[in-house]
Amino acid sequence: MSHPHPELGSPPPLSPNGLRIVGLGGLGEIGRNMTVFEFGGRLLIVDCGVLFPEEEQPGVDLILPDFEYIRDRLDDIEAVVLTHAHEDHIGAVPYLLRERPDIPLVGSRLTLALIEAKLTEHRIRPVLRQVVEGERHTVGPFDCEFLAVNHSIPDALAVAIRTPAGLVLGTGDFKMDQLPLDGRLTDLGGFARLGAEGIDLLMSDSTNAEVPGFVTSERDIGTVIDDVVRTAEKRVILACFASHVHRVQQVLDAAHANGRKVCMVGRSMVRNMGVARDLGYLRVPAGLMVEQKQIDDLPPEKIVLICTGSQGEPMSALSRMANRDHQIRITEGDTVVLASSLIPGNEHAVNRVINGLTRWGARVVHKGNALVHVSGHAPAGELLYVLNLTKPGNFIPIHGEWRHLRAHARLAELTGVPTENIVIAEDGVVVDLLDGQAKIVGAVPAGYVYVDGSSVGEITETSLKDRRILGEEGFVSIVVALDSTTGKVVAGPEIHARGSGIDEEGFDEVIARIEGVLQEAAANGVSDVHQLGQMVRRAVGKWVSDSYRRRPMIIPVVVEV
Repeated sequence: MSHPHPELGSPPPLSPNGLRIVGLGGLGEIGRNMTVFEFGGRLLIVDCGVLFPEEEQPGVDLILPDFEYIRDRLDDIEAVVLTHAHEDHIGAVPYLLRERPDIPLVGSRLTLALIEAKLTEHRIRPVLRQVVEGERHTVGPFDCEFLAVNHSIPDALAVAIRTPAGLVLGTGDFKMDQLPLDGRLTDLGGFARLGAEGIDLLMSDSTNAEVPGFVTSERDIGTVIDDVVRTAEKRVILACFASHVHRVQQVLDAAHANGRKVCMVGRSMVRNMGVARDLGYLRVPAGLMVEQKQIDDLPPEKIVLICTGSQGEPMSALSRMANRDHQIRITEGDTVVLASSLIPGNEHAVNRVINGLTRWGARVVHKGNALVHVSGHAPAGELLYVLNLTKPGNFIPIHGEWRHLRAHARLAELTGVPTENIVIAEDGVVVDLLDGQAKIVGAVPAGYVYVDGSSVGEITETSLKDRRILGEEGFVSIVVALDSTTGKVVAGPEIHARGSGIDEEGFDEVIARIEGVLQEAAANGVSDVHQLGQMVRRAVGKWVSDSYRRRPMIIPVVVEV
């Protein structure tokens, strides 16, 4: 979970001349991006994304930002600006709009189209305000200017926010591909113009701050994908993010050039690419696409499948194929391409999928053995370029784990940003920009909010600890009925063990211990059912620990009859 800050108290009231910045996600982690700006009693939110769970969060579907800080001020929110349509920037929007459905969503054409499609599934009709790079819009007391940035999804934007407290530039996720597939360059001229005007605070993407140099162009990948498709013996199955329009376009072009048909697999992939095609961001040659039910009628060497699952997500199409739990079966001679970067924390899941696919005879092509993906985030050389171009008075690295934030802060220091003007904040830390100086002034709650099925926020860290114990150590349940008058055992103890590695033959020994504990309790006049349950729990726990060196969850059930 995100770290509390006992050394930081609640922030003081905001100065009338100050701008308050509170990151509720994306600081110290990759995902859950959400930043709240406050000026003159009004709020502007930039992005509202989700974080995907790791192995130590079993059963969790999504992790949301904590809305507690803004829950009592929902009416003060002017709008939510969405920089682009990746899940870590838009995924939590449906959950925010449940609390106030008419919050305007501001973004580019594709971003709004994709979020609208997502919200339709949640039965929410949003208020949308489309913007285009180069435009300036007044949103309450915030004067927002939008600039084009190149990223691994079309139509990404940076946003410059002007208030009387100063000018803030948030880059959003970006890189500086000089030969982008859609010809849409990062607006370095705009960055330079803002720098000349005087940027009081720069908030910049830190994901690749540890990676030296400059990005490889997306164009270089096209020839590699074409070569993979051309030389594959049988089917080609390519997994990528369901929003990576450029990568999907390269696959469509390669399939068309090599006489193959294409089928998209997975609800989010079909939905997003349908939106991209309808808006003209994806060009699909006539007759190229086929339905999933048609692929069995085609020769394997004439098929390309595009699906999700490049991060090893358990319920994704590719993971289910690897587990033989999908109607599409991997066979000897198939080629599987993982066309994405590895998100930190997903290494085990991805390796498990690669091994599963290889087991069934597939050749697996991934970033480690071929140039099938380049990152959508600027490495250190490009981050230095932006810092030198914008010459910010203050700097906050965003969108990254601690090591990325520290590395980006070091780059800012090298370009001449004063050390005292570099603020490394994490989720919940409150920063005020006042009189040209950015300072930490307090902290607010910004913990993890877990989505598990239809429940939101009901799962706690204690619940997850119990799930981990159940998953790793199993459980032992003990059911015993006592006479309510005498306290003597009238039925049981009955013991059940699952996943605990405990041999049933050892139950006789522990039953005798339980009976002894209950007899002693009756003799001492102990009759409280909860207290008796705890005594049973301790007796069984000590027996399991001494005999098996294990610590399963122990569930005593004591009933009076």
